[in-house]
Amino acid sequence: MNRRNFILHSALGIGALGLAQNSLLAAMVQDPWKIQMLTDSIGVFTEKGGTILFYLSKEGVVVVDTEFPEQAGHLITELKKRSTQPFALVINTHHHGDHSSGNIAFKGLTPHVLAHANSLKNQQKAAAAQKAEDKQLYPDQTFTDKITKQVGKEKITLHYFGPAHTDGDALIHFENANIIHMGDLINNRRYPYIDRTAGASVRNWVKVLEKTEKTFDNKTTFVFGHASPGFEVYGKKADIAVMKDYFEKLLVFTEAEIKAGKTKEDFLKNTSIPGVTEWVGEGIQRSLTATWDELTTG
Repeated sequence: MNRRNFILHSALGIGALGLAQNSLLAAMVQDPWKIQMLTDSIGVFTEKGGTILFYLSKEGVVVVDTEFPEQAGHLITELKKRSTQPFALVINTHHHGDHSSGNIAFKGLTPHVLAHANSLKNQQKAAAAQKAEDKQLYPDQTFTDKITKQVGKEKITLHYFGPAHTDGDALIHFENANIIHMGDLINNRRYPYIDRTAGASVRNWVKVLEKTEKTFDNKTTFVFGHASPGFEVYGKKADIAVMKDYFEKLLVFTEAEIKAGKTKEDFLKNTSIPGVTEWVGEGIQRSLTATWDELTTG
């Protein structure tokens, strides 16, 4: 190699190394969370735990679900960059820790936390069992069937359609934007957790999703508690139908296996549900166990 080519190749090598180092540095400093704006004032925050929905208004900031304390801290930092307004309200779709344990990060920042009455009950019960009462910021406002709050231009209505994922799942409808946070009532193509210890019901979950389809229109955007890789944490009514179809097939399959005389042990060896093709990966045992128990013990 002559001197000119040596210098050229050396320069290219150093340049490539610099680009690689810059890419590595970018990856190291990249925020672990993601924010996607659904409108100019409403967005979703995802990091670790259930999807967070936030609303920025001139009258204050509203946050729906809070993930974990560390993630809630990240959210608070980001929202303070986007708005100078104080937090007006925190809402929990339900009590599970990946949706509500971040509430504590809002202590002293928000005047109110709102949830279904059963969500409060379940949160208190779970915290007592884990001896984690001091790590909670419980809802100070609750509802049973329906409640509406006006914040800025948004009329925010919370609906309760009955037990499903738990017995305290709320649907939070931002009416002006026509966006609803469904919490874990929808896991987009991901096997759901069916919390029978907190009053869950697969059969009634189907009814809750049916009522959701009938209550809201085709233009409604639904925000989901979780999604499998490759799927969004928000979607349309078609995604509600897909989740409902999953539960319907799960119930039919479980009933048939029980009538066929299968033992629970043999039933739990199943790795798929007939007719279900969009749910893959781990987690099917959660659905099989909860549905078997519901249909055999009530």
